[in-house]
Amino acid sequence: MMIKKKTKTTFCCQECGYFAPKWLGRCPECGGWDCFAEERTAPLTGPGAISGNGLFSAQPVPIDSIVLDEDSRTSTGINEFDRVLGGGVIQGSLVLIGGDPGIGKSTLILQVIHGLSSINKKILYVSGEESIRQIKMRSQRLNASSPGMLVVSEIDVDAILNMVESVGPDALVIDSIQTMFSQDISSAPGSVSQVRESTMKLMLMAKRSGIPTFLIGHVTKDGAIAGPRVMEHMVDTVLYFEGDQNHEFRILRAVKNRFGSTNEIGVFEMKENGLAEVPNPSAVFLAERAANSPGSVVTSCIEGTRPILVEIQALISSAGFGTPRRTVLGLDYNRVSLLMAVMEKKLGLNLAGHDIFMNVTGGVKVTEPAVDLGIVAAVASSFLDKPIPEGMIAIGEVGLSGEVRGVSHLEARVAEVRKMGFTKCIVPKTSLKQLINKSDIELVGITRLAEVMENLF
Repeated sequence: MMIKKKTKTTFCCQECGYFAPKWLGRCPECGGWDCFAEERTAPLTGPGAISGNGLFSAQPVPIDSIVLDEDSRTSTGINEFDRVLGGGVIQGSLVLIGGDPGIGKSTLILQVIHGLSSINKKILYVSGEESIRQIKMRSQRLNASSPGMLVVSEIDVDAILNMVESVGPDALVIDSIQTMFSQDISSAPGSVSQVRESTMKLMLMAKRSGIPTFLIGHVTKDGAIAGPRVMEHMVDTVLYFEGDQNHEFRILRAVKNRFGSTNEIGVFEMKENGLAEVPNPSAVFLAERAANSPGSVVTSCIEGTRPILVEIQALISSAGFGTPRRTVLGLDYNRVSLLMAVMEKKLGLNLAGHDIFMNVTGGVKVTEPAVDLGIVAAVASSFLDKPIPEGMIAIGEVGLSGEVRGVSHLEARVAEVRKMGFTKCIVPKTSLKQLINKSDIELVGITRLAEVMENLF
């Protein structure tokens, strides 16, 4: 007598992955409307199922007895990509790469696996969206083709796991995770259950075999990676590929990394033959800066261990309507509003009846408090219609009482300022003691916002 598998019907929110025993009009977890879909689940079977023996060692071992390889990281040959990962690819790691459609995710990963194959690594590239001929055409355009790159068009996770076991690659790429499906789940590919199940099976395979796995993920209209939030918890590293399709620069940012810093960024330039590294982002972001332009200020931000000089622009104009507009690109809107209130209270600048537009050139996003002084200087320069003196840069955090607070890594920032040819730097006075080596540029230590205005204008 054949015993049928017990199936269970549940309703799953396609936005956040919340399960409910019946259909609901509004998700109580994320607040989304009309986002529940019926799904049937069954016990796991097949290559990805967790058997009674388990996929890992059945017995715990002392941590002192675990032997690590001396060279635990593998370089991809792309320094900017290695920097974001923390120095290279870790064996058995699961890396999730997300970004807007057409931003260059597939182009980046194709160049990455070409770099790995150039050091005699066998790479398996699984595409659920393109045929192998389309992949070949893109690889020819990018000049990224080698015998060690194996490509296949497949969306069945169980078939992919069998393929990995038979081929034995040194790295695996899934493009994209939203197209994968498992036969153990009855819902359609791209649903929350399918994405979660496929990610779980690939994670178990990567940890068991030590094969580094790259997953490419779609993003929602809000910019978050599509699928359940638990998927980001299962992977080791989450990378976001940012940038405007109308600009050639792309920024790779780590928002989660178990093996490195989450503050590192990699800067790339999109060209006809693919993505090119930008080793000196400061020079790129300041290349088209206009001289003696009111509202333009250069400041320094730290991304991981790298100091980057960025240009902050401000435009202040009389409000044409009853409510002034506040448009902020590349900066924290709430932080800018806070600084506007401090300037009105402590400097006496009447900004309430003016439209304020702020932008960080190059499409980079800056959230560090050390750029507060640059924001204040840009707004004051535009409001007074007076340009910042040539060769001057402003670095510092501003408090609610108008004090200028210290910043970290001042020596690295000053070194970058010197390299870019600036001659004068306004910095917090409390941070000057961090400098070990004397600098040949003029450093002006300040403690209050009023001193900033005296030095700038």
